[in-house]
Amino acid sequence: MTTTGTGPTAGAERTADAGWTLAAERFDSTDALALRRDYYGDVAGSYWGRPATEAEIDEGLADDGAALLTPPTGQFVVGRWAGEPAACGGVLLLDSERAELTRVFVRPGHRGRAGAGLLLRRLEDEARALGARRMVLNTRRDLTAARALYVRHGYADIPAYRTGPYMEVWYGKEL
Repeated sequence: MTTTGTGPTAGAERTADAGWTLAAERFDSTDALALRRDYYGDVAGSYWGRPATEAEIDEGLADDGAALLTPPTGQFVVGRWAGEPAACGGVLLLDSERAELTRVFVRPGHRGRAGAGLLLRRLEDEARALGARRMVLNTRRDLTAARALYVRHGYADIPAYRTGPYMEVWYGKEL
C-alpha cells in the first residue's frame, strides 16, 4: 500500500491489487452523506426486519452527532472502489486516550473485496493521528458479520463504556 501526502489525513491511500482508495472526507459531502444514508438504512432495516423508509432514515440522521467526526474531535473516511463511493467509517475522540469507531459500512455490492479491513486500518491510523492510544466500539449482537470483522482485526470484548439502545456488545483494541 502506498500513501500520498504527509500523514493519514493528508491524502488517499490506494491498494493496487484491491482497487480501493481511502481518504478523509467531510461527513456531509455528497458521497459521505449518501453512504451514511445507506449505512443507516442497512442497520435499521436489519434491526426492524424490513427496509427503512426515507423518512426513518432522515430521522435517524438528524442530529446524529456526525458533525463531531471532524478534527480535532474526530475524522470521517470514505472508501472508493474503482472510484465509486463504496465504504465509510468514522472515529470520535472520547477522551485523551480513547477513540470510538463508528459508522463502519461497506455497501453490499462491494463486500468481500477486502475493503472493510483496509477501512479499519485507515480509521485506526486516523485515531492515532488524533492522539488516541485505544480504539473502542459498540455494536449489536445480530450484526454477526461486523462482530467477526472486529475480532478478526484484533478487537476483544471489553466492559460497557456507555449504554443505550442498540448497544449490546463492546470491543476494544490497543493502538
